[in-house]
Amino acid sequence: MSTIESVMTENRVFEPSEAFKQQANISGMDAYKAMMAEAEKDYEGYWAKLAKDNLLWHKPFTQVLDESNAPFFKWFSDGETNVSYNCLERHLETQPNKVAIIFEADDGTVTTYTYKELYHEVSRFANGLKALKVAKGDRVIIYMPMGPHAVIAMQACARIGAIHSVVFGGFSAKSLHERIIDAGAKLIITADEGPRGGKNVPLKAAVDEALAIGGCDTIEKVVVYKRTGGNVAWNPSLDMWWHELTANQADTCEPVWVDSEHPLFILYTSGSTGKPKGVQHSSAGYLLGAMLSMKWTFDYKPDDVFWCTADVGWVTGHTYVAYGPLAMGATEIIFEGVPTYPDAGRFWKVIQDHKVTTFYTAPTAIRSLIKLGADLPKNYDLSSLRLLGSVGEPINPEAWMWYYNTVGQGRCPIVDTWWQTETGAHMIAPMPGATPLKPGSCTFPLPGIMAAVVDETGQDVELGKGGILVIKKPWPSMIRTIYGDPERFKKSYYPEDFQGKYYLAGDGANRDQDGYFWIMGRIDDVLNVSGHRLGTMEIESALVANALVAEAAVVGRPDDLTGEAIVAFVVLKSHRPSGDEAKAIVKELQAWVGKEIGPIAKPKDIRFGDNLPKTRSGKIMRRLLRSIAKGEEITQDVSTLENPAILQQLKEAVK
Repeated sequence: MSTIESVMTENRVFEPSEAFKQQANISGMDAYKAMMAEAEKDYEGYWAKLAKDNLLWHKPFTQVLDESNAPFFKWFSDGETNVSYNCLERHLETQPNKVAIIFEADDGTVTTYTYKELYHEVSRFANGLKALKVAKGDRVIIYMPMGPHAVIAMQACARIGAIHSVVFGGFSAKSLHERIIDAGAKLIITADEGPRGGKNVPLKAAVDEALAIGGCDTIEKVVVYKRTGGNVAWNPSLDMWWHELTANQADTCEPVWVDSEHPLFILYTSGSTGKPKGVQHSSAGYLLGAMLSMKWTFDYKPDDVFWCTADVGWVTGHTYVAYGPLAMGATEIIFEGVPTYPDAGRFWKVIQDHKVTTFYTAPTAIRSLIKLGADLPKNYDLSSLRLLGSVGEPINPEAWMWYYNTVGQGRCPIVDTWWQTETGAHMIAPMPGATPLKPGSCTFPLPGIMAAVVDETGQDVELGKGGILVIKKPWPSMIRTIYGDPERFKKSYYPEDFQGKYYLAGDGANRDQDGYFWIMGRIDDVLNVSGHRLGTMEIESALVANALVAEAAVVGRPDDLTGEAIVAFVVLKSHRPSGDEAKAIVKELQAWVGKEIGPIAKPKDIRFGDNLPKTRSGKIMRRLLRSIAKGEEITQDVSTLENPAILQQLKEAVK
């Protein structure tokens, strides 16, 4: 195999400060290495101890890892627990009046919930669900605006053993319909509307539209939370108001004890075939991953104010909003709005007003905020921050440096986290009190995670060479199956090329001479230019390092001469150029990439747009860019696209 070539060089290293190291949950690289050695020596014993020390068990487990039906691994399978119990009851005696959630609405209104209040809210709603005959194992669709009631709904499902499937509130009726059908859902929980950036998104109307498509015969009720009071169509035999359902319910609810492997949720992620994949997660193993990564990656402390900006419609919002922070007893921010409303200082104002200590967001948001006002953070008091995080895609070094210097004021470590919907929790990320940081690298695996970079035969590649990212041993928070499609699970994640042994992440990666991991983009985002295999992320990073560029996405298209040609879609910081100006900037950027990486990486085409096609969570939809680059008609589903008009603009863009 010709390994993927890494052409990125990054020599800057940022050591953790002595002060941070002193107070850290994992202090110094020796402590990290000792944990890794312990896991290597006795893998099952290592995880068993962590599960006993961190989770509350109704019935203790005796079996740690069951590999008898690999790759359908089971963890702690004869134990019994309840995830909601682990998130709520465990705090009722020790800190009932501690604030669990600070909710800042789109319009700036702030509401708080203590752990005791949250427990009662969850219990009332769980009792309401039981009154509707929702029982252990039933699937419940949650299609809600970002807010505490979405978390209450998730926790209530977990409490009674129902399996929730959260559908992001920005998804279309068609996407919602597909997920209702695939999950065979019994109930839908939604809201009249969801405020977002000064506008109200019609959620109940989308549910009505999804049900009207037909085939949703399993749905018995639709529970509607009154968020805005907007007008909605009403079917009295099907629809029911949340407040009426909970009005006379008891404010305590005994948890339903489930075995460790009982599915906690199904979360649909886009698949390469176009049919969504229902990623199914367990209860105990998943929660253990959420708690340990809170403790290790985020160095959680009891006085932290934790803010993960992700919506609960994505896995990041499951692990680091709905479950991880609450299981740890944290105070967390839940924010309903967008970073640009009412102005581009909104994120910084939230940090200042609520004295946020840990801030976790996506590189896309970071780059957008740079474009909207690179100096804006200086107008706010961000002195409460002690740790910054990045999630969703690799962060390019220039954005990392801005985040570190301008937002973190040079004193906050950045935890650049690599993980997936399927992994449940962080897999590769810095331990902020131990790991020297390199801008753009997610650094090293979490203690106990056996990650590696291999070639197409499954052999480790030497340091400095790129290859395929795999995880060599099963871990507690991993995907259990694709709901209703076990064969697709095996084919997608445990292919026969690797003898079904290693979990295939689908990402290319490189380990540098110091052993640091660098994510180089999806394997299908690897370009083969004149026999050189190049990761798209490195070319994107080089483009964004140019002072003119705010954002860039790189794809390949077939080329008679080179096999594949590099096509770059670029958003400038100032404006979208045309004519001679555009041609001049194209030449400048081509020369720049040639200088930064080498002539082989120069984009053949550069197209300018006002924006890039993104989902509402901020992920760039590169499959659409690939179609545009090839001159193909776009036939894929674009219902998750936030800005459909951008597709036409990019099609017409000057080459």
